[in-house]
Amino acid sequence: MQTVYQTDLTDRTYNGWTNYETWNVALWIQNDESIYNMINEHAICCYEELLDLFYDCGSKQTPDGVKWNDPKVNRAELNGDVFDF
Repeated sequence: MQTVYQTDLTDRTYNGWTNYETWNVALWIQNDESIYNMINEHAICCYEELLDLFYDCGSKQTPDGVKWNDPKVNRAELNGDVFDF
């Protein structure tokens, strides 16, 4: 697994998100009922855990074609905004 660190967490240039890739991933996580159910059923607490589950299920990208592990995806932003329960 490749570790990617975001250096500018305040840059929100695409619909309030860092970039298109982060926005697209967040959109699917927050608006897809099956993903929501997976998160709850497996007690997923962060994006890295969800990423592992996606790969275990054979899912490598969003329905829009953005790879779940795209290095442009701001994981810190997702963990802070999407998984902030």
